[in-house]
Amino acid sequence: MNDKPNLIVDLTFNFSIKIIDFTEILESKRKFNMANQLFRSGTSIGANVREAQGAESKGDFRHKCKIAYKEAEETEYWLLLCKHAKNYPFEQSMYDDIQSIIKVLGKIISSTH
Repeated sequence: MNDKPNLIVDLTFNFSIKIIDFTEILESKRKFNMANQLFRSGTSIGANVREAQGAESKGDFRHKCKIAYKEAEETEYWLLLCKHAKNYPFEQSMYDDIQSIIKVLGKIISSTH
């Protein structure tokens, strides 16, 4: 593994840790369906970004980043549902994090040709 700092790898890994913690809160409130959806999409972002680091080509790298971007968009959706649904917890900092991740991934995708 490369020990050199990598913004998107670090952002998505740290976000995955927050997702794990948040989904445990959802489960403790018996919000199992939302916890499952958020866990899957939220941790998938970092997994795809990590996979992109070992891409075989620029096209492969870009494709994996696009998958991560789509997972980030889905995660943003689930977080918005938590914000607006009755009796669901919501953490603004996680919403801010996912918006930052979406912006960074968008820039990576648009700058990779």
